[in-house]
Amino acid sequence: MSLELYRNGSIYSPADPFATAMLVEGGTVAWIGSESAAGSLLDARMAEIDLQGALVTPAFVDSHVHLSSLGSKLNGLDLGGARSVEELLSLVAAAAADTTGILIGAGWDETRFASGQLPTAEQLQKAAPDREVYLARIDLHSALLSPGLAHRIGLLEGPEYTGSLVRGNAHERVRDAVFVYDPDTNAKNRELALAHMASTGHGTVVEMAAEHIGGRKDLEGILGRGEAAKAMSPEVFAYWGELVSTREEASSLLSSFNSAAMVGLGGDLNIDGSIGSRTALLRTDYTDAAGQRGASYLDVEQVSAHVAACSLAGIPASFHVIGDAGLDLALEGFSKAVESVGLAKVQAGRHRLEHVEMVDEAAREKMLNFAMTASMQPGFDAAWGRGDGLYQQRLGKTRAGAMNGVGQFLASGVPVVIGSDAPVTPVNPWATVKACLELSDPRARISARAAFMAHTRSGFRALGSANPMAGQLVNGAEATFAIWDAAELSVQTPDLRVSSWSTDARAGTPMLPVLEDDLPSCLRTVRAGNVLFDSMGKA
Repeated sequence: MSLELYRNGSIYSPADPFATAMLVEGGTVAWIGSESAAGSLLDARMAEIDLQGALVTPAFVDSHVHLSSLGSKLNGLDLGGARSVEELLSLVAAAAADTTGILIGAGWDETRFASGQLPTAEQLQKAAPDREVYLARIDLHSALLSPGLAHRIGLLEGPEYTGSLVRGNAHERVRDAVFVYDPDTNAKNRELALAHMASTGHGTVVEMAAEHIGGRKDLEGILGRGEAAKAMSPEVFAYWGELVSTREEASSLLSSFNSAAMVGLGGDLNIDGSIGSRTALLRTDYTDAAGQRGASYLDVEQVSAHVAACSLAGIPASFHVIGDAGLDLALEGFSKAVESVGLAKVQAGRHRLEHVEMVDEAAREKMLNFAMTASMQPGFDAAWGRGDGLYQQRLGKTRAGAMNGVGQFLASGVPVVIGSDAPVTPVNPWATVKACLELSDPRARISARAAFMAHTRSGFRALGSANPMAGQLVNGAEATFAIWDAAELSVQTPDLRVSSWSTDARAGTPMLPVLEDDLPSCLRTVRAGNVLFDSMGKA
């Protein structure tokens, strides 16, 4: 059995906040302690690894990802840098000259264009003559289409397809036609995505799969990877977004995947859409689109039946919900499920809601009563919540200023787990932690330590892990960790209010990287003793 002694660094551990060394035996943390003790512990059996001042932390858990979509974006046309229609069309033209077949891209955001306008269908066709073009918006809830693609699919002008833009249910039809499952392509994309997650310090990811995102075959491909491949990548857990209405249906559907990695039924089971595509379901009109309040893809009865069935089967349910009216619909569905199966069954279900960006106090109280978890993406606020960004354009200043209430959830007792929703926002866990310190609503901000917990230990709790040491570095815990080039450490809070723990290093609170302009980069990621990613010693 291998023995590695990591020393001369900082070990983030509740067992010893001043630890500088860690011994790993096989896949287990065997010892954590001081540099002087490490020197006396070292013997010929051990491989000595000089951390050179680096920080070792538990590996991150990304609680909401789409692996094949992430891989497709990493491997395709990324339009995230476009700042005008002209720049977008130039990128499309360059890609069209270098590729064949349908041209697929993603990441554009018209709220970052000076004009705020979208390219016309004719402009897209001119940029890529004789090519079908599909360009997903950054939120993946709408897309730009070339006329040829729209004609092939049989789209007709209407509320969900105008000009070059398609959204809503029509967009799902387009995705079905564009993303035809191909075993080789999908395998390449998911392995690329998992390698990327490992390179950013993630040891665990939660895949949110659905028929309209990759499809069942893609999820079966993720779950059915060989044991050797699984051992050398982040561990994958999964939700499948398909409605059920009876306990037997729920149990049969989950067991049909024949995998212990299947956690629940939901995730991207969409109640509504996104703010950027104006499909999030709102109580009042979009500020920049009078008369529009978004879309609802499920009704109260469907939500209620799904929650009741999953609760009776002991299976976690989850829904995608962003708008305030969408959340009203979700909570009404949960209330009806309680009437059907009883509060205790619902509370025991470990149910959760994904995104939940627009939440008031009454909704938080209901979520707490139902023992729900909020799965959130603080990177949304960093991307769209600052100044006069997308949130303010779509929702106005008052509504935009009360989004993504991570702090309010935690203060009210509702557990929070966080992730990236990759490929919607970049995979960068320290940027996510930093976003929690800087959320637009001051009441929503939390400390770096609380954000780090939501991105590590809390992720395992939401998955129902029976291991109380999961997500920690303590003696006897699984050796799943990441090493970072963090030069400066501190205890950080979002403002000068008194913290629930001392920020003085002498108090013994474990310290995290100072999150300013230069965020830490990952040097090595290890899961259960296996090195998934390694750049230590490389220039």
